[in-house]
Amino acid sequence: MIDVCLLGTGGMMPLPYRYLTSLLLRYNGSSMMIDCGEGTQMALRRAEFSPNPIDVICFTHYHGDHISGLPGLLLTMGNADRTEPLTLIGPKGLERVVSMLRVVAPELPFPIVFQEFSGDSADFEMKGYKIHAFRVQHNVTCYGYTVSVDRLGKFDVERAKAANVPLKLWNRLQHGETVESDGMVFTPDMVMGEARKGLKVLYATDTRPVPAIIDNGKGTDLMVLEGMYGDDEKLEHVKDHKHMLMSEAAKLAKEADTAELWLTHFSPAEARPKDYEEKIQQIFPATVIPKDGHTTELNFSEE
Repeated sequence: MIDVCLLGTGGMMPLPYRYLTSLLLRYNGSSMMIDCGEGTQMALRRAEFSPNPIDVICFTHYHGDHISGLPGLLLTMGNADRTEPLTLIGPKGLERVVSMLRVVAPELPFPIVFQEFSGDSADFEMKGYKIHAFRVQHNVTCYGYTVSVDRLGKFDVERAKAANVPLKLWNRLQHGETVESDGMVFTPDMVMGEARKGLKVLYATDTRPVPAIIDNGKGTDLMVLEGMYGDDEKLEHVKDHKHMLMSEAAKLAKEADTAELWLTHFSPAEARPKDYEEKIQQIFPATVIPKDGHTTELNFSEE
């Protein structure tokens, strides 16, 4: 299973009742975060999560409301005597931006590993997460992300017997290990059935609607998309600033046929975004307009 928490739902500036957009995912003892705006540490604490298990932070782009919370978070991790490496993933320029932010956090007891990318897409894999970045359309270089967790097939006793796999190796192979024994190499596919459906989450904000969101959203258990304004009369404004209306996000979710949609990155002018929920559900019924700290547990199917 994956635990998903939308730590903050705000855009542009934090408010007393709404921190800036950041998503936390937890799987198999490891946490990862997408974006880290001002107030993210407080949002973590309010949701009763620790920063210590965070192994990777992905950044969509380098506007302040998506990265300005990083120096404080790094200091908190350092003060907790963290020694494990922290991986930061983001568009080209990441190390330069973080180096400037680290003027206030120059000494840390743990290494930072930078993974920069460019182009239309990029892929990374760590701690059981498969991370796919895809280009979206903002007024600076910006990317959305999908995070997937694969699920192995069921152990197939007959398959193992047919391949003459020694019984003593079954457990190790079932857990994904390749084993050499008696001069032969045994691989997990020799004992496992076809892979089953895994879990997949998409996060995209600060963008106009683009086909890449639909393409990458197909088969997702959850899409988290920007819905800066609920009023459709704001269309020209969001077009000019390369943002997205709630109704536009709902149409993308409908076309991608995702299981559920969460909206985020609300304008500070949207004091009561929840008021639009019923209207947006007429476009895509499985829409949630959440408050900070909204959490769900995504579980593998029973198949």
